[in-house]
Amino acid sequence: FLSGGVIGFISEILVSIASVETMLIIWILLAAIITGFGVFDDIVDKIKMGAIIPITGFAHSISSSSLEYKKEGFITGIGSNYLKLAGSVILYGIISTSILYLIRGLIWLV
Repeated sequence: FLSGGVIGFISEILVSIASVETMLIIWILLAAIITGFGVFDDIVDKIKMGAIIPITGFAHSISSSSLEYKKEGFITGIGSNYLKLAGSVILYGIISTSILYLIRGLIWLV
């Protein structure tokens, strides 16, 4: 709870200083860099779910799958495995959003 609150507080400061887009870019870059150094999982072990807000978790999944397959090359390694972990999130996010949108549309018709 505390770690998520601190992340939210920092995010609010970044939004008031710059913009929402800048805040998101900072969190994405920070998560990718921390993943590159191999520290992201250690941080998550300590502060738990506060660090896996959707934007940092998504950046971590993409960065970690890219790092895992970098030895196989840019095309067959990084390129083909880039969205390996995040692909299911994208797929089921689109499917569930579509279903909920259809349900909402049906409710509005009634």
